[in-house]
Amino acid sequence: MACNGSACQSGCYKKGDELAAPEEGGAAAASNSNSNSSSNGSGNNLCVKCKVKEPFTVAGGGGGEDGRFCAECFRSNLFGKFRHAVTSNAMIGPTDNVLVAFSGGPASRVALQFVHELQYKAQKNFDASRDRSLPVFGVGVAFVDESAAHLPSSDKAMDQAIEDVKSLVLELSPPAKELHHFPIESICSGDSSDQREKLKEVLNAVTDATGKEDFLVHLRMLALQKIASENGYTRVVLGSCTSRIACHVISATVKGRGYSLPADIQYVDARWEAPVVLPLHDCLAQELNMLCHLDGLKTIELPYEPQSTINSLISSFVALLQEENPSRESTIVRTAGKLTPFAFNRIPEINDTNVPLATRRRQKRSSLKLNGSISSESFCPMCYSPLIQSKVQALDTPEASKTNSYIFGSSCCSSCRFQILPQDPLCMEHFYSHLPPPLVARASSGNAHDIRSLREHIQDYLLLDSDNEQ
Repeated sequence: MACNGSACQSGCYKKGDELAAPEEGGAAAASNSNSNSSSNGSGNNLCVKCKVKEPFTVAGGGGGEDGRFCAECFRSNLFGKFRHAVTSNAMIGPTDNVLVAFSGGPASRVALQFVHELQYKAQKNFDASRDRSLPVFGVGVAFVDESAAHLPSSDKAMDQAIEDVKSLVLELSPPAKELHHFPIESICSGDSSDQREKLKEVLNAVTDATGKEDFLVHLRMLALQKIASENGYTRVVLGSCTSRIACHVISATVKGRGYSLPADIQYVDARWEAPVVLPLHDCLAQELNMLCHLDGLKTIELPYEPQSTINSLISSFVALLQEENPSRESTIVRTAGKLTPFAFNRIPEINDTNVPLATRRRQKRSSLKLNGSISSESFCPMCYSPLIQSKVQALDTPEASKTNSYIFGSSCCSSCRFQILPQDPLCMEHFYSHLPPPLVARASSGNAHDIRSLREHIQDYLLLDSDNEQ
């Protein structure tokens, strides 16, 4: 039963024909409703930052900051996340030479654009200063061509994608950036045709689809490090964002990589010769896609056939979680971030007197606090994950009884041994003979380091030659 409407404060209306209010009353009610919603914090449907422009939305819902910021404030907010990650973790200094890994996707495209804008601003400040005390860091772009491993849908499409990458880099305003087109088979020894055959032999020996995909990731990092080493780059910038890191957290847990997980999800990874940095660590994939849409940043879709792997299944699962709750990816990364980082998850302190004092002070001030952090003396030669010393099996038997393939296999982590390495000894020998030289050299140097480290630990208990003579 309806109330009389005069004294009721509940906002109900009468039944029947009385529900059909006059148009003026309906308009007034709508106006009151809008004013009430604006007073409840929506800012009259204005940008939550500038309070002037209307927020933008993406068709279908973009997630992240969609519907909260205007286009200008959205971009400023996203660039602010990038800049804060760079400055607070001392990722890029004036004397650095930065290599941006570019795959053509939105994440690497935004990473390249933001690094370019930092460099452009540094160049303007350098030109405007009188003493020119702070140099401008250099920027290069690396495109690792994996067509030999992925079997693209057509060679013509792959050639067009490579041309698009070249034109995209050339279109960036000065300072100029060198593009390094690196076929992934070049990581193997021999001429170009022999390199391609060796890569196919190694990949065919990996029967697990997920293991093959992970192996390609390891080869890609080796390729980036080789480019950096041969061209004098001091940093490698990856476009890994919150969404990508969230997927890695779950996939690494599924694969039994819990011990090494903290190494891969930090802002900085300095276990490599050229430290790897993740300036988009705090940005969502949806936000990066929206920025490419707003700024008209061209992305390139490589003609690779999709594979059904654990990694792809987990990516679909995390994407579904994100649709249900837009904060799920950030929650996963923040939760994993509570794990204790390794000692190499920070930029090494700068002691070079040629580096400006302000840069050295900023680097010390922003260094990661590693209270009681764990460190490792051994790394998996395949994926370079840190290993628990008790898990290293290379010294279990006398040295003379070991083959090189056995030493390599026993030095790998359990995940690589299960998903990548062949189980049959003969197949393992064949697999080992076709591995890229950097992987083989890493295993040799790693075992030598283990022996030296073991000798240092028991040095006080060893008998010297002079003691035997007495």
